[in-house]
Amino acid sequence: MCVSDSSASSARVIEQEGGIDLFWIPLGAGAHAAKVSGRMYEAIAAFLHGRRRCDLYHSALEVSTPEGRYVIEQTPVPDGHGERRGVLAEGPVGARWLGRFRLFRYEIRRWLGGSIPDVDEAVGSPVRVAEDLTIARRVLDVLPSIPTPVWGRNELDAGEMWNSNSIVAWVLSRGGVDVAALVPPPGGRAPGWNAGLVVAVRDK
Repeated sequence: MCVSDSSASSARVIEQEGGIDLFWIPLGAGAHAAKVSGRMYEAIAAFLHGRRRCDLYHSALEVSTPEGRYVIEQTPVPDGHGERRGVLAEGPVGARWLGRFRLFRYEIRRWLGGSIPDVDEAVGSPVRVAEDLTIARRVLDVLPSIPTPVWGRNELDAGEMWNSNSIVAWVLSRGGVDVAALVPPPGGRAPGWNAGLVVAVRDK
């Protein structure tokens, strides 16, 4: 269901003590093919569930510590130099056997000093979700243990497909952030978010 209300923060302040900011980026920002396929997916989902269409969002995080700012995000694999982007893990896209090809793999980044593509198009962002160095470090520390199921599938039987939103929801929940009030901008939806929360609870 689309979100009808939100109170996202409009100011971006990253303290040296530690903090976590959440960004809601329109699905397909900067990528026409992803935007079109996303709209087709949402049109079909809305029809099947008898609801209106929503704007779809991809989420990403910035985690601030005294050592610097980290970017946490799931993205396609652009090349074989993941160490330059703080890549911790990779997973298959669409089907497990397809993961042997780089085009069909995703990567999970914990990138010190990194950047979020198309962050300038983020809506109602950043949303400050924590201002606690202990929580910030916990989020960074739990990330290497994140599961890497097939992207776009409900392989973990979590009620919906696993994707970038699942990863952000999982790491926030496992890191100790109160995720109950975190919702995408009004009129928006973040497919996969609840899957991350379901799996995070199982992992505890």
